Amino acid sequence: MTKDYPLFILKTTMNQERNVATLLEEKVRNKDIAVSAILAPETLKGYIFIEAIDEGAVQEAIEGIRHVRGILPGHVPFEEVENFFEEKPAVEGIKPGDIVELVAGPFKGERAKVVRIDENKEELTVELLEVTIPIPVTVNGSYVRIIEKVSHEE
Repeated sequence: MTKDYPLFILKTTMNQERNVATLLEEKVRNKDIAVSAILAPETLKGYIFIEAIDEGAVQEAIEGIRHVRGILPGHVPFEEVENFFEEKPAVEGIKPGDIVELVAGPFKGERAKVVRIDENKEELTVELLEVTIPIPVTVNGSYVRIIEKVSHEE
């Protein structure tokens, strides 16, 4: 995204942001519409940012595309969306003792307790909770979802 054109916000059906962004990109390329960027942040459900020369170009781009609910009035300063471009470490916010669910890999669906964190490699060492003998397993930080935060105030 550049600072040349204004940013508009599209309201979309929840969990359809990626599909809408893909359809928009295809249409913009095929019809040579004056849109310079499309952003569908993973952390922002139901919205897409679109950088275009004016609202008319946005209207032309969204015409006939399913799951677009409309354009929010006005436009957004670039500074308000800059944080979506910063990649956050996968282990950010996770502490030893937290309970996580493994969402990928061979232990997918298992619950585990975080034992150790390697921030440089973005890996966690966890102990599976629903096994007879707890064995430490090292997994990528993006393979877990926090279920329960343990209070670290002592």
